[in-house]
Amino acid sequence: MDKKLQNYEDETEVEESITKLERCSPLVFAGEVRTLHENLARASQGQGFLLVGSDSAKDFNVDNIRDSFRVILQMALVLTFGSAMPVIKMGRMGGQLAKVNSVDPAIFEESEGSRNIGYPKLFNMLEEYNRSAQTLNILRAFSTGGYADISRLHAWNLDFVEQTDEGSRYRKFATKVDESLRFMKACGVDTSSSAFTKTDFFTANECISLPYEQALTRQDSTTDRWYDFSAHMPWISEDTRQLDGAHLEFCRGLRNPLGIKVSDKCSPEELIRIIDILNPSNIPGRITIIVCMGAEKLRKNLPGLIRAVQREGKSVLWISNPVHSVISMTEKGYNTNSFEKIREELRAFFNCHDEMRSHPGGVHLSLTGENIKECTGGLGGVTEESLTGGNQYPRLNAEQALELAFLIAERMRLRTGLPPIE
Repeated sequence: MDKKLQNYEDETEVEESITKLERCSPLVFAGEVRTLHENLARASQGQGFLLVGSDSAKDFNVDNIRDSFRVILQMALVLTFGSAMPVIKMGRMGGQLAKVNSVDPAIFEESEGSRNIGYPKLFNMLEEYNRSAQTLNILRAFSTGGYADISRLHAWNLDFVEQTDEGSRYRKFATKVDESLRFMKACGVDTSSSAFTKTDFFTANECISLPYEQALTRQDSTTDRWYDFSAHMPWISEDTRQLDGAHLEFCRGLRNPLGIKVSDKCSPEELIRIIDILNPSNIPGRITIIVCMGAEKLRKNLPGLIRAVQREGKSVLWISNPVHSVISMTEKGYNTNSFEKIREELRAFFNCHDEMRSHPGGVHLSLTGENIKECTGGLGGVTEESLTGGNQYPRLNAEQALELAFLIAERMRLRTGLPPIE
């Protein structure tokens, strides 16, 4: 048996849960997945940028989902202006009930980065499905029901960020965009069209519990192809991407675009073998590589991975996941990361791509719209003593996330020869 698969005490309960899930409606739809795949294909060719906002809080709260969505909209607007290219917006939020602390030491080999993950109990799967369905309903309403209308860009600023330096900078930036919109309208551009009033918003999910993922895998009626309808883009983590493992075998049969999370443990040869397994036809947009190493290890290891991909002619999208690569614990027992370390890893990510003449295609950031203090540093001056903690994986608050968006936008403008954002 695959060492990353789960043992369950009550097999009857497992079968009942799976049977119920198999009767549930898909959470996402094949047409949406295909749209994402097309967008990622363009991004992998240097014509787009992927922004993934991940809120790892296990509590389900409608207001938090709305506020995290607002932060992602703000960041995407800044990044679009900075890069002069489309930004693909993606979220992972709404509570992860499938991931509870229930590690079975008989089947789970502890390793760095996996100690706090745990593996799911099947009786939580139905609750996760219900919360995921509610989350997606909320996100669809916000993205298509007028909330994402670019004319409301001033309203996206959160109240507690409004009086901060980054809130002030965003207001000035929003005014500049607003002036551009009025100019476009005066030139005859219809700013009330769906391109300005709606946005595509996609979801990502770690493919960790195969019974849950399999129960939501269906055959598309229009193409006869198989999709995992638990999310638009499932990803495989460091702990589940064994070459002979069940997770790779499951994912290679899906038509979804797929994420592969890699650390310094992944060799160039292993990465190429994983890509060959999951994307033997080398279809653009199929593979997104999520790099999570820390700045020092990234500088040492990422060029070799990029070089191998370039040598083999593989089509991939490279994105950075800097928030969880170097997590430390405070004396109070809070998991945290430093804003400066996050910034340093992003700087190293962009530097490596500059050196290799490849495209830094996106970021995966753990963030929230809540007024929390889980990562130290940033212009807000969050100190270790002021941390609120309480989350397994530290998140950037809205002010820190927005500050990081401006920093990334400036770096992207530098790459394209555009002047700084004033």
